[in-house]
Amino acid sequence: MSKSSQVSVAAGTREARPTVHENTPKGSIRRFVASAVTALGLTVAIANSAAAQDKPNVISFDLYPNPATVDCLRANYNEEPRAHATVIRGKLNDTLILDLDGIRPDLAFDLFTVQHSPFLADGTRDPAFTGSFGLAWYQSDIHVGHRTDDGHVRISTILLDQIFGFDADVGLAPTNTFHLGFWFNNIADVGTCGVDPRKTAPFNGEHKAGPFAMISRPEPLSKLGPLCSDPNESTKPASCNP
Repeated sequence: MSKSSQVSVAAGTREARPTVHENTPKGSIRRFVASAVTALGLTVAIANSAAAQDKPNVISFDLYPNPATVDCLRANYNEEPRAHATVIRGKLNDTLILDLDGIRPDLAFDLFTVQHSPFLADGTRDPAFTGSFGLAWYQSDIHVGHRTDDGHVRISTILLDQIFGFDADVGLAPTNTFHLGFWFNNIADVGTCGVDPRKTAPFNGEHKAGPFAMISRPEPLSKLGPLCSDPNESTKPASCNP
């Protein structure tokens, strides 16, 4: 699996089509062909390198709180809970650094990449959201310190532009998970926010998590999650260049 885009090179480039005359010896023709192949390979390598450089090496974005549970998330009423993600592109995998601040101490969360966000780009609720986050991919646990209001997690995995899952047994085709979110690990932590303790979600190791705490929003134009750094808006719906 390549972390860089593939770029086609037209066969009509000068390097790819050397002129060969009828009286040219066969050995010279072979040398011409070898030279052409070498030149074409060099052209492809340069094009691939340029395409890879077009993609940003670092992206950052914020996650936004669930309005229904934000009061059970906040450390105090003088500041809003915050979560900021930075993703650094790597050759074999990418590195995600997630920093939380203004979160009530001693809370635990479960971090996932998911297919859908319940929000639109402007923060309003997406009317097309059915309650399903689509394909979900468990990434890490998060714990906010007992004496602090912040948390930190760092993971290395495939993230930018290529993160996906599939399941041939149920006919699920390769499906991207370009959104990032985290869920309350213990549903009891949101009991004072009016959450029914019987309505657990499968977003932890025991499959009995609370509701989502914070999640990313889609990008305004592509409508894709922020882990797609190179959207292709010529397709309907927009796709992501891997």
